[in-house]
Amino acid sequence: MKKTPIYESHLALGGKIIDFGGWALPVQYSSILKEHHGVRTGAGLFDVSHMGEILVEGDGAGEYIQKIVTNDISNMVQGRIVYSPMCYRNGGTVDDLLIYKLEEEKYLLVVNASNTQKDYQWLKENCHNDNLLIEDVSKSYGLLAIQGPTSQKILQMLTSIPLDDIGFFRFVEGVEVGGVKGLVSRTGYTGEDGFELYVPSHHARELWDKILDIGADEGLIPAGLGARDTLRFEVALPLYGQELSPEISPLEAGLKPFVKLNKPNFIGKEALAKQAEEGLKRKLIGFEMIDRGMARTGYKIKIGGKEIGFVTSGGLAPTLKKNLGLALVDADYSNIDTEIFIEMRGRLLKAKIVDRPFYVKQYTK
Repeated sequence: MKKTPIYESHLALGGKIIDFGGWALPVQYSSILKEHHGVRTGAGLFDVSHMGEILVEGDGAGEYIQKIVTNDISNMVQGRIVYSPMCYRNGGTVDDLLIYKLEEEKYLLVVNASNTQKDYQWLKENCHNDNLLIEDVSKSYGLLAIQGPTSQKILQMLTSIPLDDIGFFRFVEGVEVGGVKGLVSRTGYTGEDGFELYVPSHHARELWDKILDIGADEGLIPAGLGARDTLRFEVALPLYGQELSPEISPLEAGLKPFVKLNKPNFIGKEALAKQAEEGLKRKLIGFEMIDRGMARTGYKIKIGGKEIGFVTSGGLAPTLKKNLGLALVDADYSNIDTEIFIEMRGRLLKAKIVDRPFYVKQYTK
């Protein structure tokens, strides 16, 4: 398994290491529930160095990215971040990613770890501009995420830059944090306020240890992949391979705000425009279990004996103390309060469709 630069610190902290898409990463340190609540009420520190970073630079870089993603980046300014799906020609999803505008005609694309090589190949194959440099720079970066209501207070102790000045989906480069220079962005995957720190990979462990040390008195705890998943699930953020895939379009996944069908041609536009025009045949819904039981990815969903879809993510939402789920179902059965049945080990358990997100953020940026 591949290891992040912080691997030895995870072992020292008693992290339970699992194979996550070929990476040796901590699923938890103490318990998933404790780490989940720690992020919701205080702050948690995540090692997300496995994420992929791809640099796109050169004359026409912005125009090229505009053609390869579904969102509109034409009005981006330096220091801004845009979230976007990236699609195949049939409308299925290659990946969902963050686009950082570093300079005019210089962008950093942050992609899902398991998709890094696939995305890199897709970007190269669909580039017809010899002036562009497209480079997988993932090995150069260590990436830490500090998330939770007290994350700014903790991080501010390690830097002189006023973090209040960094708005949501904004970033600043060349920031010194704990003696390590890097890029600081106000982003995350938990539904809480927080920051992500992109630093040279050889300084990542040093910074990780410093942040945990200085944050200890403020209740900062290390958090693993388990809490990362329950936190994103509560705010219904999509996970590639579950809510998004080559077989699931961003429109079906409820990401219409990030698909700009009114912009000039982009890969997948024709297929997505057709889906929108004809009406979606499948939609992503949220549901709450009525009967006792915990839905899991892949479980079938039925109404009146007819299979209408499947669970994409499911489990306990720790903050809400409810068994909830996300599912892709036939659009005809996607209305709020519709009763559905989840097939679990040969039994049909009752649930009802509810609004998403399940947990509403308690902060403003």
